[in-house]
Amino acid sequence: MDFKDRTRAYFQDVKAAMDRIPVEAVTRIYECVVRAYDEDRQVFIIGNGGSAANASHAACDLGKGTHHPGRRRFRVVSLADNTPVATAYANDLSYDQIFAEPIRTLARDGDLVIALSGSGNSPNVLEGVKAAREVRARSVALTGYGGGKLKDLADETLIVPSSNMQHIEDCHLILCHLIYHGIRDHVAQEAAAGR
Repeated sequence: MDFKDRTRAYFQDVKAAMDRIPVEAVTRIYECVVRAYDEDRQVFIIGNGGSAANASHAACDLGKGTHHPGRRRFRVVSLADNTPVATAYANDLSYDQIFAEPIRTLARDGDLVIALSGSGNSPNVLEGVKAAREVRARSVALTGYGGGKLKDLADETLIVPSSNMQHIEDCHLILCHLIYHGIRDHVAQEAAAGR
């Protein structure tokens, strides 16, 4: 297969996965995020590897990109970004606690944890969502394959219907951008309405 054909096939595979994502599931995830903004909740985003990069990207977009002059800011942080904290918990407890322990420390009743895991089986992401339940924070998950163990832990789960990790991560970033655009417009509309 030459690279042009590979490119076309890759684009087609990502588009096919996106086309099979239920719009209702996307809407439910969005509604959880907009509710967090409306209620002035803290949002924590977690993930490993490519999902950690997507967590950082989403936190930047939601935290900075939704700001509107005269409006309160959306408090969003990626827990994948604090290397000293992650390595301290990994060394002193275990790697599966690198998100759970900061969530136990920082999250409060009604806050939101957004969990990104292509497989849905990353132990540290699962433990992070369990910790969210302990502190009565809500949780949403973006995953792939069959959803893994994460699908039964999070309050809302969106499963990208693919068994290709890169396609799943591509779709997760697209979904994060879609949610960001929705929140940005929501904030702007509230500002225009004087609310």
